[in-house]
Amino acid sequence: MIWIQRIVKLFATLVLAFVFFLMLLYRNDISSEEIDQKYTTPESHYIEVNGQNVHVRIMGEGDPIFLVHGSFSSLHTWENWQKLLSPYFMTISMDLPGHGLTGPDELQRYSIQDYSHLVLTLAENLGLEKFHVAGNSMGGAVAMQMASTRPDKILSLNLIDASGAPVTSIRKLEETPEDEQYGMIFKLTSNPIFSKVLLKCTPKFLFAMNVKEVYFDETKITESQIERYYELMLREGNRQATLDRIQLPKDYNFDFEVLKMPTLIMWGKEDHWIPVKQAYLIEKAISGSNVVIFDQAGHVPMEEIPTETVKAYLSFLGIEVREDYFSEPNYLTYVH
Repeated sequence: MIWIQRIVKLFATLVLAFVFFLMLLYRNDISSEEIDQKYTTPESHYIEVNGQNVHVRIMGEGDPIFLVHGSFSSLHTWENWQKLLSPYFMTISMDLPGHGLTGPDELQRYSIQDYSHLVLTLAENLGLEKFHVAGNSMGGAVAMQMASTRPDKILSLNLIDASGAPVTSIRKLEETPEDEQYGMIFKLTSNPIFSKVLLKCTPKFLFAMNVKEVYFDETKITESQIERYYELMLREGNRQATLDRIQLPKDYNFDFEVLKMPTLIMWGKEDHWIPVKQAYLIEKAISGSNVVIFDQAGHVPMEEIPTETVKAYLSFLGIEVREDYFSEPNYLTYVH
């Protein structure tokens, strides 16, 4: 009987320790007012799109480029790109519903097709007839869906470590499914038990680990970046929206045959979320597309090595960029 009592006491101690640990990890939502005050900029706008106020950042003048972020991210991932592209183009980034300052959508419109429709509607609201689109990760899938839906509006595509590569019969048999290639945060949020815990007990170290997974050079990661990723997830409603979004089935509906616009595929060679071999699957699917691989970059090369990636993108768009990057631009020709 004594050993049974010891086991019961040990079990009770472990349960109490676990409860105490969860209490330490418990985090309240951050109000939209508080998060807006910290992360909006003079270029921030709230534009109503399909009944939701979407946080949009517009910089520069000229031919428009829509910049579409990936899962667990926000428009802030494009900060450096917008600064470097704005002397040449009008750049438009947005927080997709369930992300950043936009927050959750009451109708839970979080699918790739939903996001594609939102960006196309945003372009219409802004009076933009034709535009370039660049997308990273999930945003790359959104860009391909936009181009499949309205190829007449897309001047060019830039797919950066994009999800949505075509699945071949060989890949189904021999390769790891795409869902299993992503990082730890996808696995945890997809787990029915851990996802419920993460809804209220969201550890900051998980986001630090997440950022380290998508970078090749960890020395480029700053504490402010980790804090931003973390706090934007804590924005009221975003955690629940993330769980709702992750549970949605993949709804890619690309028509690669109509993707005849100039297409650049950019990839970090050290991407551990979506391996570089998928860049070549997309290249094979989109006739005439070109691939550029960056050796010293991970899943978010536009964030990790902005200068090198912008230079390659501008070259693709027909703009000569001198090595003294911030000198007066020399305009050549846009892609049309």
